[in-house]
Amino acid sequence: MRLFIALDIDDAIRQRIAGFMDGVRGFAPEARWVKPDSLHITLKFIGEKPDDSVAQIKQQLATIAGQPFDLLFRAHGFFPTPKAPRVFWVGIEAGSELGALAAAIDDAMSALGIPKETHAFSPHLTLARGGKSGAPRRQKGDGPNNRFDQLARKLAAVAPPEFGTMTAREFFLFQSQLSRGGSQYTRLQRFAL
Repeated sequence: MRLFIALDIDDAIRQRIAGFMDGVRGFAPEARWVKPDSLHITLKFIGEKPDDSVAQIKQQLATIAGQPFDLLFRAHGFFPTPKAPRVFWVGIEAGSELGALAAAIDDAMSALGIPKETHAFSPHLTLARGGKSGAPRRQKGDGPNNRFDQLARKLAAVAPPEFGTMTAREFFLFQSQLSRGGSQYTRLQRFAL
């Protein structure tokens, strides 16, 4: 079972971002665009785990305490760099609570033998992928490419969009099932903040 932990986003923000995607998709037609109903903020990617490990993961996640906090969705960019883009994303601004939640989840999963993250948490919503990997960090084989050139030129000519603010009150353990039509995400458990 392929697992990850994430925040879901409010429908109003999802709809605004979907409208934005509809307006810019034609400027990067070779990119693989994320389905708007799949948008989420990944807090921790776990990866493949046996079905019988899910109960233990849920138990660990239930021990995490936190308070609701606000998230602002605005602007956009490219990972790992604008000159060698693999991912087009929307930015997320939040107080220290978001990073603290991601760190607490990382610690809780580490207690189960799931490797800790080696890079700083970088909150974002992935809108499109132009390469095989969606990882935000540089990878072997990254180099200059033009997958998102037309999109980058178009976006440079307009003010960065703002999609709204929401209050995060919960996070979820998700299952990801890969298919030809894109990944399908299923909520396995909700955890309140």
